[in-house]
Amino acid sequence: MASQRTKRAVRAGLSVTAAAAAILFTVPGPAMAVPISYQQPPPPNTASEALAQYQQLSQQVSSVNEQLLAAKTDLDKKNGELAKANQDLAAANAAMTQAQADEEAYRGQVDELTSASFQGARFNKLSALLTGDSADDFLERASALGVLASDNEQALSALTTATNQASDASDKAKDAQKRATDAQAAAQQLTDQITKTRDDLNTQVDKVEDAYQSLSGADKDALAGPTDNSVYLAPAGTGGAAAKVAMDQRGKMYEWGADGPGTFDCSGLTMYAYAQVGVSLPHSSRSQYTYGKSVAYGQWQPGDLLFYGSSASSIHHVAMYIGDGQLVHASTTGTPVKTAAAPSGAGGDYLGARRIAG
Repeated sequence: MASQRTKRAVRAGLSVTAAAAAILFTVPGPAMAVPISYQQPPPPNTASEALAQYQQLSQQVSSVNEQLLAAKTDLDKKNGELAKANQDLAAANAAMTQAQADEEAYRGQVDELTSASFQGARFNKLSALLTGDSADDFLERASALGVLASDNEQALSALTTATNQASDASDKAKDAQKRATDAQAAAQQLTDQITKTRDDLNTQVDKVEDAYQSLSGADKDALAGPTDNSVYLAPAGTGGAAAKVAMDQRGKMYEWGADGPGTFDCSGLTMYAYAQVGVSLPHSSRSQYTYGKSVAYGQWQPGDLLFYGSSASSIHHVAMYIGDGQLVHASTTGTPVKTAAAPSGAGGDYLGARRIAG
C-alpha cells in the first residue's frame, strides 16, 4: 500500500486541477497544441530501481504541474483583460448615450433655427434686408441671425466630434473584448489539455507509489536528503528577508500545487517567502521568470531566484539563493524543503536568475 504522505501529495495535485477547472468559462475558441508526453516505465525489479522510477515520474508530474500553474496564471490575466474591456465598453456606451442625447438637443435647436422666422422673414440675410425698416434694423437682424448660425455650427461640430469619439471608443472596446474572450478561450483549452495530461500522470503515480513501501531505509533517506538545522543569518534588504522566510520553511514537505504554510511546491515556496515581505509573485515558476531583473551567472545575492529548464517556456523548477553558493528550494515529492548547492557552472539545466528586489 502506498504511503499516506505521497498519496496526499497526489490528491492535493488533483485538488489544484479541480480548482483551476472550476474557474473556467465555457467559451468556444481555437485549439492549442500542447506538446506533453510521458513514458510509462516497466515494473521495478529492485527497491533502488523503484526509487529511480518514482523520482523520474515525479519530475514529469512536476513539469506538467508547472504548465498547469502557468496556464492558470495566464487565464487570470485574460480574465482581467476581459473585465477591463467590459469596463471600456460600458464607458463607451455611456459616452454614446450622452452623445445621442446631445444630438437630439442640438437637432431640436437646428430644427428651430431652420424653421424660425424673424418677424415673418425667412432664415437668410436677404429676407432680413427686404423686411427691415431701416439700415440699422437690417444690421440688427443680420447680426442676430449670424450669432444663431455660429452657435449652430459650433454645436454641430461639437456633436460630430463627440459622436465620432464615442463610436471609436465603442469599436475599440468591442475589439478588446473579442480579443480578451478569444485569449481566455485559448487559455481554457490549454488548461483543459494540461489537466487531462496531469490526470493521466497521476494515474501512473498511483501505480509507482505502491513501490514506495518497498524502498530500503537507505533509499528513503536518499530521497529525503540530510537535515539542515543550521541558523541562517539573513542579510539586510527585502531579498535577504525573503530568504530568511524561505529558510524558516525547511523540513516542510513538498506537495504539488501547494503554496504554504504547511506544504509547498517550488514556485509556491518562493511566492510564499516574498509575500511575507510584501512582494507579490504569481504561483508559477515560468511567470516568476518575467519578474525583476536578470542576474548574471555567479552574481547572485540572497533572495535571487534561480530557474531551471531549457528555455523560458519549459522552466520546470525555481529555487532561492541564500548566499555562500547555497540555495533553498522545494525540490520534489517525498522531499522536504531544504538547502542544496547552487549551480556550479553556467549551462546544463540551469537557465538563469532574476532579482526580485533590490
